[in-house]
Amino acid sequence: MTSPDLAEHPFDLSSQPGAEWWRTAVIYQIYPRSFADSSGDGIGDLPGVTAHLDDLVDLGVDALWLSPFQRSPQKDAGYDVADYCDVDPLFGTLADFDTMLAAAHGRGIRVIVDLVPNHSSDQHAWFQAALAAGPGSRERARYLFRDGKGVHGELPPNNWDSVFGGPAWTRVPASDQATVDATPGQWYLHLFDTSQPDFDWSNEEVREEFRRILRFWLDRGVDGFRVDVAHGLVKDSALPDYTPPTDADALGGGEENVPYWGQDGVHDVYRDWHRVLAEYDGDRALCAEAWLPTIEQTALWVRPDEMHQAFNFAYLETKWDAAPLRAVIDESLRAYGAVGAPSTWVLSNHDVVRHASRLALTEENPQGHGIGPLSPGKPIPELGLRRARAASTVMLALPGSAYIFQGEELGLPEAVDLPDEARQDPTWFRTAGERYGRDGCRVPVPWSATEPAYGFSPTGASWLPQPASWANLARDRQIGDGASTLSLYTTLLAGRRTHRLGAGRLEWIETHEPGILAFRNGNVTVVANIGSAAIPLPHGSVIATSGPITDGMLPVDTAVWLENGAA
Repeated sequence: MTSPDLAEHPFDLSSQPGAEWWRTAVIYQIYPRSFADSSGDGIGDLPGVTAHLDDLVDLGVDALWLSPFQRSPQKDAGYDVADYCDVDPLFGTLADFDTMLAAAHGRGIRVIVDLVPNHSSDQHAWFQAALAAGPGSRERARYLFRDGKGVHGELPPNNWDSVFGGPAWTRVPASDQATVDATPGQWYLHLFDTSQPDFDWSNEEVREEFRRILRFWLDRGVDGFRVDVAHGLVKDSALPDYTPPTDADALGGGEENVPYWGQDGVHDVYRDWHRVLAEYDGDRALCAEAWLPTIEQTALWVRPDEMHQAFNFAYLETKWDAAPLRAVIDESLRAYGAVGAPSTWVLSNHDVVRHASRLALTEENPQGHGIGPLSPGKPIPELGLRRARAASTVMLALPGSAYIFQGEELGLPEAVDLPDEARQDPTWFRTAGERYGRDGCRVPVPWSATEPAYGFSPTGASWLPQPASWANLARDRQIGDGASTLSLYTTLLAGRRTHRLGAGRLEWIETHEPGILAFRNGNVTVVANIGSAAIPLPHGSVIATSGPITDGMLPVDTAVWLENGAA
């Protein structure tokens, strides 16, 4: 490990409009329970993050994003929040968070925290009060409680399904079944698990509570928020029946006019939040997880008075094919640029199959379904890694901001062969095993090939089992190996900063070779061979290459950066 070099890793709070840090940053996603365990209980924690900050400095990232670490029953790995202003004991304490935040800032790394505003845990004090208070109460008005249909209210208010499978409504007991005139129990909406009741965002008390939550973390010094299910929150007040297409992905990314996704009222929420963040210095940022039908619609979330970034899921979901990749890059730069926002680029996260496996799938993989031992068209590991390295080489040369999911810099594939008894994703249980869910991308990171749990935990405990093959992917095995995926990422991030690619401008290079993606960004030429045969390596000094180049030929599924190159 090296000590932080602030000259090479600037932390400038005086940036001018148009040069804010989030416009060009490389942001590293940490899934805390799987990053590093300092306590030995098999679950990663905040001190574990602090212990590895120098590794992130060495990698060259600008910021980190922490998936939920707030107090939670952990029914959905922390996305069921019981107290938004405290740290769950699994991960440490508020003091541990403050220590981590100060240590990150001292190394020039900003910190973004996850915020889950669509729903809370059913253990949240508000929901428990709502259950006790009964129909018509102020307490129930904070959530989406509704009377049921049918003679005795025995049918749910509509036919909506949960993202995790099964119905999106659960009935609670009547307030007092012993009385003669007892009313039938109401139903509450949960677009995810039954333990995650949705807030009613038409309620001003809910809006004011989240202003308080934002300020709680901003006052501690966080640099922004990644907003979970940012296209949710507001529902069509008529609660109409809706049946999604059979081929729809779990979060509605390909669907129009969904009564619980992408409603216009959501924009008022984020304009309000934008004003809250503007009260603080340092270019605090909001990033939307918004699964929407088109890039143009997603860009509406990042207009100048709303959020600052939105995940580019259209790019993530694009096949490994030159023509559609060029099209999605063009559309992204056009749509986001039209509203004055940077495009973001992302290939993996905690909800999707890791791209070191996904890019080699021979069957479609709808978002959130996952892959497992019995999935058809399982990926070939060598092919997946080769394509993943090339895809990352392309992504990190694009202007805008890029997100990296922990472990992708090691080339980690999806853990496909997890045993059924080890799985913990609610999707697996609510679909009775029909969908494998997201456990395969959440397996703890290997740090050391020879230590217990590959260095993840000092006791060898691990909340999900790590594949034996990951010993060869451990970080300590890759350091100093110029051909390793870690070395590739380190080289790419250094080159991205040196050549200011995040703030650059893309210019396509026309080629006559089929399957070739080629562009310039400043004085860097990027060529990716996504065709069927090797091509001559273009002229120029090689800055980085995703795979071996022999006899002056660029192999298939390989990408290269060239300085002063020409394709």
